[in-house]
Amino acid sequence: MAQFIKIYEDKPNEAAIAKVVKVLKDGGLVIYPTDTVYGLGCDITNTKALERIAKIKGIKLDKANFSFICHDLSNISDYVRQIDTPTFKLLKRALPGPYTFILPGNNNLPKEFKKKTTVGIRVPDNAIAIEIVKQLGNPIVSTSIHDEDDVIEYTTDPELIFEKWQNLVDMVVDGGYGDNIGSTIIDLSGDEPIVVREGKGSLDIL
Repeated sequence: MAQFIKIYEDKPNEAAIAKVVKVLKDGGLVIYPTDTVYGLGCDITNTKALERIAKIKGIKLDKANFSFICHDLSNISDYVRQIDTPTFKLLKRALPGPYTFILPGNNNLPKEFKKKTTVGIRVPDNAIAIEIVKQLGNPIVSTSIHDEDDVIEYTTDPELIFEKWQNLVDMVVDGGYGDNIGSTIIDLSGDEPIVVREGKGSLDIL
């Protein structure tokens, strides 16, 4: 059964963050808060953990469109090809924030994602998520938790999330009520930005 840990976003407790990081480093799956919906994540470098997430989502790992959760823009350059100045300025304007940007991937992508030409990058405006990634030392691969029955409380109330997911994951972080609107997804891999999904992030940044 999963551990349930309370962390306050306005002042994330370092020892509590370290417990989350230990679970991730040991190959565990963690549900954690972001600035949009709660995310299901694992260490980007752990193949077994990546396979577990793909299995839960019912997809093949090499077909999965997971996001990489980074703590700032310097993290991003580890996994994406050189980006031009207008793209960089757009990212600076929008991040941290409720956006997922699809960017051209580079050769540093983990081997499980080598076939992919693009990668979804997020820098959420949430201190808990940022601190977890900082302490971990590399991005988290993440996917949002969705419910078949669309009972909204499930995706927003950490206790209900724990109830539902406790036998599938290793830890649920209670960072308070989550949102029920996903991030805005913008594809920046071509010549012009393409809005893939309008979510919580405003399109005024474009």
